[in-house]
Amino acid sequence: MIISQLGYYSLIFGLLTSILIFFNSSIQIKKNNSVISNKTTGLIGFQFFFVIISFISLIYSFIISDFSNETVYNNSHTTKPLFYKITGTWGNHEGSLLLWLLVLTGVLLGFIFKSKNEPNNYRQLTILFHQIIVIGFFVFILKTSNPFNEIFPVATEGLGLNPILQDPALGIHPPILYLGYVGTSIIFSAALASMICSHVNKSWAKEIKFWILFSWFFLTGGILLGSIWAYYELGWGGFWFWDPVENVSLMPWLSLTALLHCVVTLEKRELFKNWTIVLCIITFALSMAGTFLVRSGILNSVHTFANDPSRGIYILTFLLVLVLLSFVVFVIYENKNFVQKSEIFAWSKETSILINNWFILYFLSVVLIGTIYPIFLDVILDEQISVGPPFYNKLILPFLIPFVLFMSIGPSMKWIKTNIKIGVKSFFIIMVTLILSFVTIYYIGSKNIFLLLLFIGFFYLLLKSLDQLRQKTKNFAQIFSHTGFSLLLISILLNSFSSNEIIRNIQVGESFSLKNEKILFQKILVEKEKNYESIIGFFEILDEKNKIINLHPEIRIYNEPEMATSEASIKTSLFKDRFITINLIKDQNFFNVRYQHKPFMIWVWISTLIIMLGGLFAIFRKNKEVNI
Repeated sequence: MIISQLGYYSLIFGLLTSILIFFNSSIQIKKNNSVISNKTTGLIGFQFFFVIISFISLIYSFIISDFSNETVYNNSHTTKPLFYKITGTWGNHEGSLLLWLLVLTGVLLGFIFKSKNEPNNYRQLTILFHQIIVIGFFVFILKTSNPFNEIFPVATEGLGLNPILQDPALGIHPPILYLGYVGTSIIFSAALASMICSHVNKSWAKEIKFWILFSWFFLTGGILLGSIWAYYELGWGGFWFWDPVENVSLMPWLSLTALLHCVVTLEKRELFKNWTIVLCIITFALSMAGTFLVRSGILNSVHTFANDPSRGIYILTFLLVLVLLSFVVFVIYENKNFVQKSEIFAWSKETSILINNWFILYFLSVVLIGTIYPIFLDVILDEQISVGPPFYNKLILPFLIPFVLFMSIGPSMKWIKTNIKIGVKSFFIIMVTLILSFVTIYYIGSKNIFLLLLFIGFFYLLLKSLDQLRQKTKNFAQIFSHTGFSLLLISILLNSFSSNEIIRNIQVGESFSLKNEKILFQKILVEKEKNYESIIGFFEILDEKNKIINLHPEIRIYNEPEMATSEASIKTSLFKDRFITINLIKDQNFFNVRYQHKPFMIWVWISTLIIMLGGLFAIFRKNKEVNI
């Protein structure tokens, strides 16, 4: 109880400190002080300190199973392993919001130390706008989502954490994802401040680029961890199902990607100023909209946290206020900032970036419509529909071909103007692209012309990206990111069109076949773990080379809460995953067995890591311009 009170009052003091920072910054702006005072810096440090104390208090309450705390009672159990007690801190609505607040105050502190060379009025205004967001989340937590509510009488046991959340990948997934989500808040605040100060220039672009890369890197990592978790935990063998909550993480990622390319152009040629500011606002708005959708209860997903409309209404209202504020600032200060000084030629790097940004915004619009259309249809007409992969495939895939074409030729273009040359090297790359594409189509046994065009586009991007390694000045950030993206597209395409699956209801001792493999269900073994009982299936797979592969899928029956989960067994190789899950058929001695071949699955993860590596190169490339 004492720990919970410490955490609660730390939040109160944190809110009071935020209000002090807000008014102190307002006074400093009016006085037009040339430097940020130690008082302001100290208050921001104290704000972060109070949130840390509150967060540590909640973690400790979970570790000691303090069931006088309602959040702990609803999401923990004494039999839960220590790791999941700790990760359970943010595996719920209240705790995840406290983590959100921790990152929110942390990025502001980082901004203060990193922006020392920027104008003082710009920094003060950024603090001011950021405090509006911080205060809004403090009030939200204390009013609707207090993680330190107490219950009496104190229970002797808790309700436990959802078993599908008791997973190492999902344990670290929220902190990584939130670093990406919440990092967009400082981008938003800095964008509004730069407009008011007429500071939308090369210097600002160079400074804000760090935070764009920071958010983009961690959001990419968060999406990767979520996809890996979905692949092996949910049991259907896929890694992306266009689930609404998956989509709300993809949308700000797309917007961040477009923003990153715009800010590089702004840094290089002081172009696309208005477009850059608009994308800063859109990116943060999409992050906030994702928070609303996940916590409002209007989405039905394994990823959603809460089912309380009042919380969703608060976030939606708060989001509308912030969007309205940004709109007012944009309209008032637009003419003051956005005077186009340079001419844009048709055949130039700038034009290539602009066109690709249009494509990215189109993809973003498709995902946005596919996510919110079923919600509006349900609210207005009381009709429920599901928008799945066919919708996205039909609207996105055709436009990927011109998108990757511009992505391929853009890096080889020059700023301002490029002379068109098609030499022997270009012809060689085109010929190798065609050969690889036809060989791949033959390998997967398809005669689909559209599929061939996709492979041509993706392989061309891969070869053009690798060709940049021959240049004297190597931009490793660009090379790794574009190479990783092309490998990701190729891997997804190969995985989608050459996967195989068989589902059988069989008993122990029976066998079945897939392609040239024989799968034998040898036996089952029941084991008792600390907080669940495990039914382990032993399968022997004889492949086409008469090599024996053993897989051991599980059915886990948890005690708190009472729930059964299916745990996949996966044998990974460089070119193929063997994936198997089992489920017990009620009141029968049969098991439902799903066995799949998932080609090039490991390359989906490797290619995403390569993309992230490109982001790391860009982040740590000090005092140099990052070209695209």
